[in-house]
Amino acid sequence: MSQKSNEALERFKGGYFCSQAVLSVFCEEMGMDHTTALKVASGFGGGMGRMGEVCGAVTGAYIALGLHDWKADPPTQDEKNKVSERVRAFTQEFKKRHGSIVCRDLIGCDLGTPQGYKEATDKGVFVSICRPVVEDAVKILEGML
Repeated sequence: MSQKSNEALERFKGGYFCSQAVLSVFCEEMGMDHTTALKVASGFGGGMGRMGEVCGAVTGAYIALGLHDWKADPPTQDEKNKVSERVRAFTQEFKKRHGSIVCRDLIGCDLGTPQGYKEATDKGVFVSICRPVVEDAVKILEGML
């Protein structure tokens, strides 16, 4: 396991959302301070506000890719294409490993309801599924950056 993967897992275990755990281990080398990264990524945990949509580890990675690849202001078409291509490449690799980028599909529970959150906790998905997802998101990013 890489140092960044280990740091992201420790942050996730420490109570941060998956989106925060992933983004926070890359942010400073890309010009964003740690606190800002945590704030920016805070709404994406649990599939965007615990709605079970796109996995927070994935959205954290997307933000990191944007920070890394976006250079132009105002943007050029090439700049927009580059970011979009890299997001698609990340998504393809993530789907190859996990079958989906959708939180509810990955964990098999609806975090948007109290019953679904309890089910996820009772089943231990935050350990059995979310931790490997966080680790893989970081590993994929490391291979791309």
